[in-house]
Amino acid sequence: MSPKVAVAQFSAGTDKAQNRKNIAALIAEAASEGSDLVVLPENAMYSHPDSSVDLYPFSEDLDGEFSRFLQAAARTNHLWVVAGMTESIHATRKVHNTVLVVNPDGALQGAYRKVHLYDAFGYRESDSVQAGELDRPTTFSIGGTTFGLMTCYDLRFPESARRLVDVGAEVIVIPAAWVAGPLKEEHWSTLLRARAIENTVYVAAAGQTGPVCVGRSVIVDPAGVVKADAGPQPGLATHLLSAERLAEVRRVVPVLEHRRFFLEGHGK
Repeated sequence: MSPKVAVAQFSAGTDKAQNRKNIAALIAEAASEGSDLVVLPENAMYSHPDSSVDLYPFSEDLDGEFSRFLQAAARTNHLWVVAGMTESIHATRKVHNTVLVVNPDGALQGAYRKVHLYDAFGYRESDSVQAGELDRPTTFSIGGTTFGLMTCYDLRFPESARRLVDVGAEVIVIPAAWVAGPLKEEHWSTLLRARAIENTVYVAAAGQTGPVCVGRSVIVDPAGVVKADAGPQPGLATHLLSAERLAEVRRVVPVLEHRRFFLEGHGK
Protein backbone atom coordinates (compact mmCIF):
# COMPACT_ATOMS: atom_id res chain seq x y z
CA MET A 1 0.00 0.00 0.00
CA SER A 2 1.43 3.38 -1.01
CA PRO A 3 1.80 5.87 1.85
CA LYS A 4 0.10 9.25 2.04
CA VAL A 5 2.56 12.00 2.94
CA ALA A 6 1.96 15.44 4.47
CA VAL A 7 4.47 18.31 4.37
CA ALA A 8 3.71 20.77 7.18
CA GLN A 9 5.05 24.27 7.67
CA PHE A 10 5.13 27.05 10.24
CA SER A 11 7.56 29.70 11.46
CA ALA A 12 9.49 28.29 14.41
CA GLY A 13 10.97 30.74 16.90
CA THR A 14 12.72 30.88 20.25
CA ASP A 15 9.64 29.91 22.30
CA LYS A 16 9.91 26.13 22.48
CA ALA A 17 6.50 25.67 24.05
CA GLN A 18 4.82 27.62 21.27
CA ASN A 19 6.73 25.66 18.66
CA ARG A 20 5.51 22.40 20.19
CA LYS A 21 1.94 23.73 20.23
CA ASN A 22 2.16 24.59 16.52
CA ILE A 23 3.69 21.21 15.72
CA ALA A 24 1.03 19.33 17.67
CA ALA A 25 -1.72 21.08 15.70
CA LEU A 26 -0.05 20.25 12.37
CA ILE A 27 0.48 16.61 13.30
CA ALA A 28 -3.17 16.31 14.34
CA GLU A 29 -4.28 17.91 11.07
CA ALA A 30 -2.10 15.56 9.05
CA ALA A 31 -3.54 12.59 10.90
CA SER A 32 -7.10 13.81 10.31
CA GLU A 33 -6.38 13.80 6.56
CA GLY A 34 -5.24 10.18 6.69
CA SER A 35 -1.51 10.80 6.34
CA ASP A 36 0.92 7.99 7.12
CA LEU A 37 3.84 10.43 7.47
CA VAL A 38 4.08 14.11 8.33
CA VAL A 39 7.29 16.00 7.55
CA LEU A 40 7.98 19.14 9.61
CA PRO A 41 10.67 21.77 9.03
CA GLU A 42 14.31 21.99 10.00
CA ASN A 43 14.89 23.58 13.44
CA ALA A 44 11.25 22.99 14.36
CA MET A 45 12.19 22.66 18.03
CA TYR A 46 13.99 26.00 18.27
CA SER A 47 14.99 28.53 15.65
CA HIS A 48 16.99 31.74 15.89
CA PRO A 49 17.69 33.86 12.78
CA ASP A 50 21.04 35.13 14.10
CA SER A 51 23.86 32.67 13.35
CA SER A 52 26.07 34.33 15.97
CA VAL A 53 23.80 33.17 18.81
CA ASP A 54 25.16 30.34 20.96
CA LEU A 55 22.66 27.52 20.44
CA TYR A 56 24.06 25.12 23.02
CA PRO A 57 22.06 26.53 25.97
CA PHE A 58 18.84 25.86 24.03
CA SER A 59 19.78 22.43 22.68
CA GLU A 60 18.49 19.05 23.87
CA ASP A 61 19.57 15.43 23.87
CA LEU A 62 17.98 12.81 21.63
CA ASP A 63 15.95 11.61 24.61
CA GLY A 64 15.06 15.13 25.75
CA GLU A 65 11.77 16.98 25.99
CA PHE A 66 11.32 17.61 22.27
CA SER A 67 12.02 14.01 21.30
CA ARG A 68 9.61 12.72 23.95
CA PHE A 69 6.99 15.20 22.72
CA LEU A 70 7.32 13.94 19.12
CA GLN A 71 7.13 10.33 20.27
CA ALA A 72 3.93 11.00 22.21
CA ALA A 73 2.40 12.92 19.29
CA ALA A 74 3.25 10.17 16.81
CA ARG A 75 1.81 7.51 19.10
CA THR A 76 -1.38 9.50 19.79
CA ASN A 77 -1.99 10.25 16.12
CA HIS A 78 -0.82 6.88 14.76
CA LEU A 79 1.55 8.19 12.10
CA TRP A 80 5.23 8.66 11.30
CA VAL A 81 6.77 12.04 12.18
CA VAL A 82 9.93 13.69 10.83
CA ALA A 83 11.05 16.97 12.42
CA GLY A 84 14.20 19.02 12.97
CA MET A 85 15.78 19.77 16.35
CA THR A 86 18.94 21.26 17.89
CA GLU A 87 20.91 18.39 19.44
CA SER A 88 23.42 18.91 22.24
CA ILE A 89 27.10 17.99 21.86
CA HIS A 90 28.21 18.21 25.47
CA ALA A 91 31.91 17.56 24.81
CA THR A 92 32.32 20.67 22.65
CA ARG A 93 29.33 22.73 23.81
CA LYS A 94 28.22 22.94 20.20
CA VAL A 95 25.18 21.38 18.56
CA HIS A 96 24.10 19.20 15.67
CA ASN A 97 21.33 20.27 13.32
CA THR A 98 19.42 17.00 13.63
CA VAL A 99 16.32 15.50 12.04
CA LEU A 100 14.40 12.89 14.03
CA VAL A 101 12.27 10.05 12.66
CA VAL A 102 9.57 8.64 14.94
CA ASN A 103 7.29 5.73 14.09
CA PRO A 104 3.56 5.39 14.89
CA ASP A 105 4.37 3.37 18.00
CA GLY A 106 6.26 6.37 19.35
CA ALA A 107 9.72 4.83 18.94
CA LEU A 108 12.68 6.84 17.69
CA GLN A 109 13.64 5.20 14.39
CA GLY A 110 16.51 7.40 13.28
CA ALA A 111 18.39 10.66 13.56
CA TYR A 112 20.12 12.42 10.67
CA ARG A 113 22.70 15.09 11.48
CA LYS A 114 23.04 17.71 8.77
CA VAL A 115 26.26 17.27 6.77
CA HIS A 116 26.42 20.49 4.73
CA LEU A 117 26.30 23.58 6.94
CA TYR A 118 24.82 26.82 5.64
CA ASP A 119 27.84 29.09 5.37
CA ALA A 120 26.46 31.11 2.47
CA PHE A 121 24.55 34.29 1.66
CA GLY A 122 26.21 35.99 4.63
CA TYR A 123 25.07 33.35 7.14
CA ARG A 124 27.49 31.12 9.09
CA GLU A 125 25.77 28.07 10.51
CA SER A 126 29.15 26.52 11.34
CA ASP A 127 29.75 29.16 14.02
CA SER A 128 27.43 27.24 16.34
CA VAL A 129 26.70 23.94 14.58
CA GLN A 130 28.94 20.91 14.05
CA ALA A 131 28.44 18.93 10.85
CA GLY A 132 27.33 15.33 10.99
CA GLU A 133 29.62 12.45 10.07
CA LEU A 134 29.69 11.03 6.56
CA ASP A 135 28.34 7.68 7.66
CA ARG A 136 25.68 5.52 6.05
CA PRO A 137 22.71 7.55 4.79
CA THR A 138 19.64 7.62 7.03
CA THR A 139 16.62 5.77 5.64
CA PHE A 140 13.38 4.28 6.91
CA SER A 141 10.54 2.31 5.35
CA ILE A 142 6.75 2.74 5.38
CA GLY A 143 4.65 0.04 3.77
CA GLY A 144 7.51 -1.11 1.56
CA THR A 145 8.44 2.41 0.40
CA THR A 146 11.94 3.58 1.38
CA PHE A 147 12.48 7.17 2.51
CA GLY A 148 15.86 8.93 2.80
CA LEU A 149 16.73 12.05 4.81
CA MET A 150 18.50 15.28 3.88
CA THR A 151 18.34 18.76 5.44
CA CYS A 152 17.96 22.16 3.76
CA TYR A 153 21.41 23.22 2.41
CA ASP A 154 22.12 19.55 1.55
CA LEU A 155 19.70 20.14 -1.33
CA ARG A 156 22.39 22.11 -3.19
CA PHE A 157 24.64 19.04 -3.30
CA PRO A 158 23.28 16.47 -5.77
CA GLU A 159 25.57 13.75 -4.43
CA SER A 160 23.61 13.85 -1.15
CA ALA A 161 20.45 12.74 -2.92
CA ARG A 162 22.29 10.20 -5.06
CA ARG A 163 23.80 8.54 -1.96
CA LEU A 164 20.27 8.03 -0.66
CA VAL A 165 19.11 6.58 -3.96
CA ASP A 166 22.10 4.22 -3.98
CA VAL A 167 20.86 2.65 -0.73
CA GLY A 168 17.32 2.29 -2.04
CA ALA A 169 15.53 5.58 -1.31
CA GLU A 170 12.41 6.09 -3.41
CA VAL A 171 11.38 9.26 -1.57
CA ILE A 172 13.77 11.99 -0.45
CA VAL A 173 12.55 13.84 2.64
CA ILE A 174 13.93 17.36 3.18
CA PRO A 175 13.10 19.39 6.29
CA ALA A 176 14.31 22.95 5.69
CA ALA A 177 14.41 26.53 6.82
CA TRP A 178 15.08 28.03 3.38
CA VAL A 179 15.94 31.65 4.07
CA ALA A 180 14.16 34.24 1.93
CA GLY A 181 16.12 36.54 -0.37
CA PRO A 182 16.70 37.43 -4.02
CA LEU A 183 16.11 34.37 -6.21
CA LYS A 184 16.03 32.09 -3.16
CA GLU A 185 12.49 30.80 -3.77
CA GLU A 186 13.47 30.10 -7.39
CA HIS A 187 16.49 28.13 -6.19
CA TRP A 188 14.31 26.15 -3.78
CA SER A 189 11.69 25.15 -6.33
CA THR A 190 14.21 24.46 -9.10
CA LEU A 191 16.52 22.32 -6.97
CA LEU A 192 13.68 20.27 -5.50
CA ARG A 193 12.41 19.41 -8.95
CA ALA A 194 15.93 18.73 -10.20
CA ARG A 195 16.64 16.25 -7.40
CA ALA A 196 13.38 14.44 -8.23
CA ILE A 197 14.01 14.37 -11.98
CA GLU A 198 17.67 13.34 -11.97
CA ASN A 199 17.03 10.52 -9.47
CA THR A 200 13.51 9.52 -10.55
CA VAL A 201 12.26 9.74 -6.96
CA TYR A 202 9.56 11.53 -5.04
CA VAL A 203 10.71 14.56 -3.03
CA ALA A 204 8.82 15.67 0.09
CA ALA A 205 10.16 18.99 1.39
CA ALA A 206 8.87 20.93 4.42
CA GLY A 207 10.14 24.47 4.99
CA GLN A 208 9.63 27.11 7.63
CA THR A 209 7.40 30.03 6.65
CA GLY A 210 8.03 33.79 6.70
CA PRO A 211 9.10 36.33 7.52
CA VAL A 212 12.54 34.68 7.65
CA CYS A 213 11.91 31.74 5.32
CA VAL A 214 9.98 31.10 2.12
CA GLY A 215 7.58 28.29 3.08
CA ARG A 216 6.50 26.55 -0.15
CA SER A 217 6.55 23.04 1.26
CA VAL A 218 5.99 20.69 -1.67
CA ILE A 219 5.72 17.10 -2.80
CA VAL A 220 7.27 16.49 -6.22
CA ASP A 221 6.78 13.30 -8.23
CA PRO A 222 9.60 11.34 -9.95
CA ALA A 223 9.06 13.23 -13.22
CA GLY A 224 9.43 16.61 -11.51
CA VAL A 225 5.70 17.40 -11.35
CA VAL A 226 4.65 19.31 -8.23
CA LYS A 227 1.74 17.31 -6.81
CA ALA A 228 1.17 19.36 -3.64
CA ASP A 229 2.24 22.87 -2.61
CA ALA A 230 1.52 24.43 0.80
CA GLY A 231 2.15 27.98 -0.45
CA PRO A 232 3.68 30.71 1.74
CA GLN A 233 1.47 30.52 4.83
CA PRO A 234 1.47 28.08 7.77
CA GLY A 235 -0.38 24.87 7.01
CA LEU A 236 0.18 21.62 5.18
CA ALA A 237 -0.19 19.85 1.86
CA THR A 238 -0.69 16.14 1.24
CA HIS A 239 -0.27 13.62 -1.55
CA LEU A 240 -0.78 9.87 -1.91
CA LEU A 241 2.43 8.44 -3.32
CA SER A 242 2.20 5.87 -6.11
CA ALA A 243 4.53 2.91 -6.57
CA GLU A 244 3.07 2.54 -10.07
CA ARG A 245 4.01 6.13 -10.95
CA LEU A 246 7.54 5.58 -9.68
CA ALA A 247 7.91 2.39 -11.73
CA GLU A 248 6.45 4.04 -14.83
CA VAL A 249 8.86 7.00 -14.71
CA ARG A 250 11.85 4.71 -14.11
CA ARG A 251 10.79 2.56 -17.08
CA VAL A 252 10.41 5.52 -19.43
CA VAL A 253 13.51 7.38 -18.18
CA PRO A 254 15.93 4.69 -16.90
CA VAL A 255 18.67 7.14 -15.90
CA LEU A 256 19.70 5.08 -12.89
CA GLU A 257 20.37 2.09 -15.15
CA HIS A 258 22.31 4.24 -17.64
CA ARG A 259 24.77 5.68 -15.13
CA ARG A 260 28.46 5.54 -15.96
CA PHE A 261 29.84 7.17 -12.81
CA PHE A 262 29.26 5.93 -9.28
CA LEU A 263 29.98 7.27 -5.82
CA GLU A 264 32.74 5.53 -3.94
CA GLY A 265 31.38 2.51 -2.12
CA HIS A 266 28.09 2.50 -4.05
CA GLY A 267 26.80 1.13 -7.30
CA LYS A 268 28.70 -0.95 -9.84
